[in-house]
Amino acid sequence: MPASVCRFSLISVVAMSIGCGIALAQRSQLKPPWNMYSPQTDITEGKKFADQIEKQAPLCHDPKVDTYLTELGKRLVAHLNTNGVQYPWEFHCVNDGSINAFALPGGYVFINRGAIKAANNEAQLAGVMAHELSHVALRHGTAQASKATFAEGAAGIFASIFGGSTGGALLTQGISLGAGSALLHYSRAAETQADVMGTQLLYDSGYDPRGLSQFFEKLQEESKGKNPPEFFSDHPNPDHRVERVDEEIRKLGGVPPNARRDSAEFEAEKREVMGLPIAPKPARTAAAKPGSAPAGSPAEPSANLEEYQGSGLSFRYPDNWKQFGGESGGAAFAPNGGLLNDGSGNSALAYGLTVGSAKGQTLGASRLAEATQQLINDLQETNPNMKIAQQPQNVKLNNQPALSTYLTNDSPRGGLETDRLITVWRPQGLVYFVCTAPRGEFESYHKACGVVLDSVRFTN
Repeated sequence: MPASVCRFSLISVVAMSIGCGIALAQRSQLKPPWNMYSPQTDITEGKKFADQIEKQAPLCHDPKVDTYLTELGKRLVAHLNTNGVQYPWEFHCVNDGSINAFALPGGYVFINRGAIKAANNEAQLAGVMAHELSHVALRHGTAQASKATFAEGAAGIFASIFGGSTGGALLTQGISLGAGSALLHYSRAAETQADVMGTQLLYDSGYDPRGLSQFFEKLQEESKGKNPPEFFSDHPNPDHRVERVDEEIRKLGGVPPNARRDSAEFEAEKREVMGLPIAPKPARTAAAKPGSAPAGSPAEPSANLEEYQGSGLSFRYPDNWKQFGGESGGAAFAPNGGLLNDGSGNSALAYGLTVGSAKGQTLGASRLAEATQQLINDLQETNPNMKIAQQPQNVKLNNQPALSTYLTNDSPRGGLETDRLITVWRPQGLVYFVCTAPRGEFESYHKACGVVLDSVRFTN
């Protein structure tokens, strides 16, 4: 072979290598958000929540479909940067016709049959899964919980105690990294990160990276004039989402000529899913009539009281109520039967009392009304059906100036609940109490909460 040909071939290889390096350098560099938890915590707590979902959610229970999703998922995972963390990836089909998918910390991924049905080809389904895998790799769930725990401000505390993405009922969480609202209610910034990494993952796995933007376009088109798909309730829709995906594709060098778009396996499993019997949705309990107690209501609050000692305060509560949670993330007190399944695998406080403090607040005692309104605004951001029933009124709590506000919200019993919010300024920040019960049963719980509030004593 002539020497000149050898030199030409070598130059070509070098040029190709340089071109590849440029493509890698141009892709967006993503930095996971600050996280106070270890990756092992992601795995441990994600597993706990996944076990709850497997017991309560209507899974497809179709080995063919789960095997296909697992193979597709692991094909993507092989190209996913997890910073050296080995996650125990699991992939499950949920027998739910709504278009949605979610991944818990630690790599437990759930895909609704509605998402499989909505995808036009394998690249689109792979795009949805790549988006969810990116949330796991970037550890967005426990990063969200870290923000709430560290700030202990109104938005953080109430993201973990009040249900956001799960429809609005008051949530208690014990630990509770396992509360869906804290783990799965992502910010728009997190959604953008998952979109960008998901696009890169499709590209690196050999799929047409347009699959993700095409799926989003399909969702937006189908939701015109209707309620938005369930996917957007758990994944807030960033501005210019499709355009940002397309921009990343350009940074990667465009769509590869041999990019994988579809497969016979996808088409076969889509037919399999569409042939599954539809699981009935659990019926919600009918709303209680005013003055009546629905069957299965908890026992009336006891007149005998237990003592609670917290940081900077103490009070007494009915001895047939149990305590959930602790001071740092807020505590809740509820009777047996006061916690209900909200339909999403989470425990929702239907009857009882919540107490906590918003230490992240910087407003002074002279601006109690402003701090209270800020708190209510944060609540309404994560509870779209929460409304003010009665504007804040001046009251006294242990001889300290306080405000009393009545709110209405969706109840996990069905219908509406009443929430009485009491706020008072203390050296540690804004302290709040919330008394909760279904509207028709609120009066008896209101009286019990009144006894609790009368017993409050501030210790600093």
